[in-house]
Amino acid sequence: MEEKLSLMSNSKWIATVAGIWIQCCVGAYTFSIYSSALKSSQGYDQSTLDTVAVFKDIGSNAGVLAGMLYSAVAVGNNRKSNGNNYQWGGPWVVHLAGAIQNFVGYFMMWAFVVGLIGRPPVAVMCLFMLLSSHSMTFFTTANMVSGVQNFPHSGGTIVGIMKGFLGISGAIVIQVYDTFWEGKPSIFLLMLALLPTFVTLVLMFFVRIHKSNTANDQKHLNGFTIVALIIAGYLMILIILENIFSLPLWARIFNFVLLLLLLALPLGIAIKAQKDTKKFLETLSLENDPSMENPLAYNELPGGEGQVDADLDDKILSDEEGMNLLQSMCTINFWLLFVAMVCGMGSGVAVVNNLSQIGQSLNYTTLETKNLVSLWSIWNFLGRIGAGYLSDYLLHTRGWARPLLMAITLATMGVGHLVVASGLPGTLYVGSILVGICYGSQWSLMPTISSELFGVRHVGTIFNTIGIASPVGSYIFSVRVIGYIYDEEAKGEDDSCYGTHCFRLSFMIMASVAFLGSLVALTLLFRTKRFYQLVVLKRIKLSLS
Repeated sequence: MEEKLSLMSNSKWIATVAGIWIQCCVGAYTFSIYSSALKSSQGYDQSTLDTVAVFKDIGSNAGVLAGMLYSAVAVGNNRKSNGNNYQWGGPWVVHLAGAIQNFVGYFMMWAFVVGLIGRPPVAVMCLFMLLSSHSMTFFTTANMVSGVQNFPHSGGTIVGIMKGFLGISGAIVIQVYDTFWEGKPSIFLLMLALLPTFVTLVLMFFVRIHKSNTANDQKHLNGFTIVALIIAGYLMILIILENIFSLPLWARIFNFVLLLLLLALPLGIAIKAQKDTKKFLETLSLENDPSMENPLAYNELPGGEGQVDADLDDKILSDEEGMNLLQSMCTINFWLLFVAMVCGMGSGVAVVNNLSQIGQSLNYTTLETKNLVSLWSIWNFLGRIGAGYLSDYLLHTRGWARPLLMAITLATMGVGHLVVASGLPGTLYVGSILVGICYGSQWSLMPTISSELFGVRHVGTIFNTIGIASPVGSYIFSVRVIGYIYDEEAKGEDDSCYGTHCFRLSFMIMASVAFLGSLVALTLLFRTKRFYQLVVLKRIKLSLS
């Protein structure tokens, strides 16, 4: 029995489940839940609050340090060992660094809000906001890059799963909050300090790298995707019910327990996958015949490209040999991806940062605004998990390069901004759906494209560097566009603005920028189309041989 438990815990499937559970507790994109308490307790105006929010965005996206730490303690140790045991480090070191930052940052902000510590200067509040949100990059880097290395030929799917559960974590954590402490935003801050820290410390040693490929990996990964969709659907039903009815405490507790049971489903999938993997490997060891191998079987490329030379084959097969950060930054593709993300991620995160004030200006109730934040988490999740799966499917079956899907989603995001700008009744719900799904898809597509264009060895550092595009865009659109225009419109109105004019111009500007990002993504598509045909598709075919 002890041996079986050891085998189960030492598995890429258990590592995936541990990563999923850590992602679920991060509580991403919940700033609007406690922003009102932050604003009132500290006496901030809208521009100051947006400035604090920008530091949140910088912290949650500037994950270069997380990528560098992962490369030092996980990738390096993996090369020295057999991939199952680490000599002195591993992804858990990255998790530990994130847990420390998460606790210190959120705990100090809670102390400021409740008055345990005197009101700090804005710069100090920005520092702790930066620290708390920066922890998210450590959790995501450790979970996602480990997943890509565990499932190298299902990169889009595993990135979508990890990023998807991160996106839905806001709705999950809000459900915990609503069940026990609804209406106490300061308690929500304390919960953010304790919950992710505790869960990470318990599970971080299970997240390891186990390089092994089996024929049925994708089937079980799809199982995780289905579970994620079930959880998202369940949360959506809860949000709708809470918006219509005032649920008693016993009903909220029952719903919460059912949510925990749904969150336990990935463990069952992992156990089933481990058993199937064991059977597959046993069968393979009995039937393996080297004489049946045909190394020339996949030399022909799609579209009649013909044969490739030996140098290209060597490039394809050296999957681990990728560019480092400086080398990737010297390429045009890096900067095209960066600019596209400034347009897409920047305008998307500016929306969620200001959902509370947007809802207030359009006379939405506090409950409706909170539900909008929860629903944003679900749309964001659907975009992440859907784009990851869809990009893998289209690439494997039709040979469509991932930048094409990126261009389509950025253009759709521009449409979403225009819908909100119209100011018609109910358009905030419709617009937030479009923007949330398309924003989430960027977080799934960008890391996967980075791993394909620049290699997997330093992908943690590279995609986290490109992720800086999000806070750069957030500063431009949240502070220089939304915050400035809102404060101008609110002059003479007690620093509050009501009506469709408060945000209309801001959303029209962001729509134009999103369409620009779509054109940049199309440029990246034309530059990399041949690379996807000659290298990425070739690599996929070789993995199936």
